[in-house]
Amino acid sequence: MSFQPNSPEARDVAYHLHSYTNARSHQQDGPLIIERGDGAYVIDNSGNRYLEGMAGLWSAGVGFSEPRLAAAAARQMEKLPFYHTFGGRSHGPVVDLAEKLIRIAPVPMSKVFFTNSGSEANDTVLKLLWYRANAMGQPQRKKIISRLRGYHGVTIASASMTGLASNHDSFDLPIANVLHTGCPHHYREAREGESEAAFATRLAAELEQMILAEGPETVMAFIAEPVMGAGGIVVPPETYWDKIQQVLRRYDILLVADEVICGFGRTGRMFGSQTFDMQPDVMVMSKQITSSYFPLSAFMINDRVFEPLADESNRIGVLGHGFTGSGHPTGAAVALENIAIIQERDLVANAAETGGYLHARMGGFADHPLVGELRGVGLLAAIELVLDKPARTAADKPGQLGKYAADRLFAHGVISRPMVDALAFCPPMIVNRSDIDGLIDAIGRSLDETAAAFGIAV
Repeated sequence: MSFQPNSPEARDVAYHLHSYTNARSHQQDGPLIIERGDGAYVIDNSGNRYLEGMAGLWSAGVGFSEPRLAAAAARQMEKLPFYHTFGGRSHGPVVDLAEKLIRIAPVPMSKVFFTNSGSEANDTVLKLLWYRANAMGQPQRKKIISRLRGYHGVTIASASMTGLASNHDSFDLPIANVLHTGCPHHYREAREGESEAAFATRLAAELEQMILAEGPETVMAFIAEPVMGAGGIVVPPETYWDKIQQVLRRYDILLVADEVICGFGRTGRMFGSQTFDMQPDVMVMSKQITSSYFPLSAFMINDRVFEPLADESNRIGVLGHGFTGSGHPTGAAVALENIAIIQERDLVANAAETGGYLHARMGGFADHPLVGELRGVGLLAAIELVLDKPARTAADKPGQLGKYAADRLFAHGVISRPMVDALAFCPPMIVNRSDIDGLIDAIGRSLDETAAAFGIAV
């Protein structure tokens, strides 16, 4: 592909190393340059308009053109553009945001720690839990259990907790003391004839077996997303979380809920932990906390976690951890305004109601020859694509089918994300039924075109 000299595409290829991109093929293909946003839609530099079916990166809950967030950032920039939270310093927006988060938490929480991304937040959680183990005189209790296909970030520690091979290959990951148990995807992981309830029972038993094999005295925490996001929008079986939490309570193991995608309304409740009746000790938040208008993340901890941390910092004299941008005043101001918009406009209810409409409309594709499974909750949805329904198999090359279908969706004005051979959808929480109707129309055409390309009769 040739690029116009000095065009944004040419300069991008010349100077920019991209995230989650084949760096070599990018030199030939170049980027899509997005110039502006319009509600749930984005417009590229050629004037093409797309429904942003992934809310950017699961994150622009209020869409891409909310003036109240821009105004909140501008006001704070003019008043106090930056300050830190080291050494007992603070400022109004971070005080207000910490109080707000504790008040809306679905279970009793004690303190909030602020970071800049979900990866940093999960990395810090692991580090502080190691600190806590030492504070409690349990230096051997340093292991954390995550899940295959779970996603928790890309720093060295958070990528280790992530259960995806692409985040480990050639990075010398995962690090020690990070373990992975089974993925709760019934369609792909259940044994033949195994019911969802039996599948959930088996996964809980396998977790317990892992804990016993490692030694319960060495396992400090279990980290998981209420609904798996980057692993393919995996909604766990109905009894899964109840059974998993019974195992954790039996061995006094902390539960860390990664709410980076699920938090702030995505599942049709304010937090995914509410949707699945989870009782976490730690809750990690990012993305929709500011609708990603400003980099900000946070995690809440209960007293069970906080008190040993406080004791140890008192013994040493300092809690020797923090980031320059932790609790950034502009980010905190944007987050407060963003949460206010979510509550005032009842976007959580919209995620439930419009999400229900999305799933009902998607149900019309159940008999399509390419559709193996339809799954999701709230405004999270996925279509598992197959070429052979009984065998549940796609093309010989994993991801080939999903990429082709996503490219056809893009041609019809929808930005989606293929997760191997599943099409993922996570539109902004401001979408309405008309937006969903347009999405369904594009999906239908894309599925038919993909079937024709792979020689499947519709």
